[in-house]
Amino acid sequence: MTTYNIPFLANFSQEDQPTLRKFILERRFAKNQVILYEEDTPHYMYIVYSGKVKVVQVSDEGKEHIVAIHKAGEFFGEMALLDGKTAPATIVAMEDSAIGLITRDNFEKYLLKNHKVLQEIISMLCFRLRDAWLMLKILSFADAEKRVRAVLKHVSTHHGLKDNRGIIITFKLTHKDIADYASLSRETVTRFLDKFAKDGEIEYVENKKYLLLKPRFLEKMFSI
Repeated sequence: MTTYNIPFLANFSQEDQPTLRKFILERRFAKNQVILYEEDTPHYMYIVYSGKVKVVQVSDEGKEHIVAIHKAGEFFGEMALLDGKTAPATIVAMEDSAIGLITRDNFEKYLLKNHKVLQEIISMLCFRLRDAWLMLKILSFADAEKRVRAVLKHVSTHHGLKDNRGIIITFKLTHKDIADYASLSRETVTRFLDKFAKDGEIEYVENKKYLLLKPRFLEKMFSI
């Protein structure tokens, strides 16, 4: 895996690339495999080389809540390295994924001393703060249908591909994933998705692998 595929690592010169590849350890994780638990977070920064991962928080009752989804080219774990504290979340592979690991020592030695990389990290922290505010807004909706619509809008903003049919969410998003995002039951989410499909707002495409948000859905979601 070339580090030029990772936006913030591409800030390093060509001469630095071999050094980066030496200290970034690549590991592979199968779908649904836990990449790290909360107690592991202060030790490494993680880079998604391929695949997708979800950041989840688990309640005392064992119920998962999805906080974020990271795709190829994105990174996570940098905040715990910056302040030395654990992050209250577990990371799970949503599909077979290749992950790069950077130790705290190498993070401080190579990344924090690069001004452009530091700017990328700061920009990402700001982005995630705004994302967290948006998730709080979604969870504040008392109306369950509005929550489901807001989650689909949120996911399509980060992981959507526009074409002449609407916006395709570019990975397999299960009813349980949506339920975990919206803090609703899977049965409630299924009921609303069936309603949206019947009303011609959404459609499953490519052998029902991906979800297409059609123009009728998009017209409504921009008011959320």
